[in-house]
Amino acid sequence: MTEILTARLGKAGVAAALCLMLGASLQPGAAQAPNRDNWLLNAPSDEARFRLIENQARGFSAAMIEVGQRYEFLYAALGDGNFTLASYQWDKIRDAVQAGYVRRPGRQANADARLLEPLFTPVREALRSNDATRAWTAFGEVRTACMACHEAERVPFMNDQPMFRRTAARPN
Repeated sequence: MTEILTARLGKAGVAAALCLMLGASLQPGAAQAPNRDNWLLNAPSDEARFRLIENQARGFSAAMIEVGQRYEFLYAALGDGNFTLASYQWDKIRDAVQAGYVRRPGRQANADARLLEPLFTPVREALRSNDATRAWTAFGEVRTACMACHEAERVPFMNDQPMFRRTAARPN
């Protein structure tokens, strides 16, 4: 059958007939029925797409969820004496904080001044030393800096949560 159609209509004619049957168009850029799964591509413009991406990336609070998890993983790694894992988590905490303030630049000043600038390198060195006393002292400084940053950012209620109570002392 397609051979007969091709002979009578030519290849372009067959394509046009198929498009008509399927409700499509041969014109480049012609509107097609939106696919509900293409939430980003279905946006009407690049500006709308950027807004959707920005909303999905969320603000600093999304970064703080990751930081909180990695903070607890850091604490657990130290408790296990796994200094390599603790160092890895510390590096990732820095990455998460920096990603957060890319999205919310207003948070950068306190994050840098209280946590990253004064503590990143010394804490990393303490963790890499494989010296438990140095590592736990550094962890205590991180905990204090986190809580000070919450105070400076006017969210002191963040300090009143189980994570900070659990990590107040070195585990037995």
